Amino acid sequence: MESLGEKLRTARESKGYSYDQVSRETNIAGRYIQALEDESFDVFPGEAYLLGFLRNYGEYLGLNPQDLQSSYRALKIQEQPVPVEQLLHSPSRAPKIIRNTAIVMLVLAAAGFGVWFFLNRPQREEPVSLVESREIAEYVLDGPFLERRFYRGDTVLIPLGNNSYEVELVSVGEAVTLETPAGIKIIDLGQEVSVSLDPDSGGEVLITAVDFAKNNPDAGVQLRFDVEYSLILAGGGAANPSAAAGGQDAPVSAAAAVSAPVVFTSPNAYPFTIQANFQGYCLFRWEIIAERDRQGRKEEYFQRSSELSIPAQNGVRIGASNAAAVKIQVIGGGRTVPLEIGSAGEVVVADIRWVRDEDGRYRLVLLRLE
Repeated sequence: MESLGEKLRTARESKGYSYDQVSRETNIAGRYIQALEDESFDVFPGEAYLLGFLRNYGEYLGLNPQDLQSSYRALKIQEQPVPVEQLLHSPSRAPKIIRNTAIVMLVLAAAGFGVWFFLNRPQREEPVSLVESREIAEYVLDGPFLERRFYRGDTVLIPLGNNSYEVELVSVGEAVTLETPAGIKIIDLGQEVSVSLDPDSGGEVLITAVDFAKNNPDAGVQLRFDVEYSLILAGGGAANPSAAAGGQDAPVSAAAAVSAPVVFTSPNAYPFTIQANFQGYCLFRWEIIAERDRQGRKEEYFQRSSELSIPAQNGVRIGASNAAAVKIQVIGGGRTVPLEIGSAGEVVVADIRWVRDEDGRYRLVLLRLE
């Protein structure tokens, strides 16, 4: 009998589809497509992702998604070991008539208790839904990305230039329904859609339904919003690091961002930490970029052997009176990367922040500000 992975691979090869083509047309990363065909289920961040990708991939290939998910669950059951105690369990030696009589008595007792409880149950008021009692939330996309759980009626404001554009969660059913500046958008689990905010300026935002339970609106939906690279560099609203951090510097040009030294590259931006170790006397300044709850510039004089850790989500602006007096390490995604910010006696002001390329990937870069 053909296995789950073989069934997917055979269907794809029979249609002449490559991994790249499938990835483009389904918005599923190529590594996840290959993992489904190899039955490498540990690659996925959670079972909800796996089942969503399996359904979307199966429908794309013309296969029955229910049959594919049944095959997956059968594989999971086969992988579960049978407890030794169960294998060694000996059958009951009680006579069948005694056992059957005991079962009948238990059923009758349970039925009698059920009737008594129904007739004497206390009257209670209907519980108020947690979703109905909570206030509708409004969020602001301050940086290059925002990911959190949304409930019906919640909105996110996306600044662009002098305007702000609103996206609202309308409903959660078989799929997620959003009201956007480009009209109604329906997104399935694990799917990513691009929404045009302003046709004149070309600003776009990518929205991904990361996690939700179908037909269970009370559980909400985990949504991720990623602004396009051109929108970040355009200085639009709070996505502009200078405006968000309260600085007076001009927006960084696209050419400067492209040529900047790269610390990390990733399909998704993620939090990171700057570790500063001081080798000598130095005046050091820092401020968090595009995080409303952590605005404000800090500065301090540091001496030899002093250390400073700065956690950030989108970026950090740093300044040093003597670049050689401080050694910088950037920690994130399970890696630690040393970073040279300047030479001896050099006064340096620089941003360490995420930017999004036109191909959709993120780069954590060092941007020198003159």
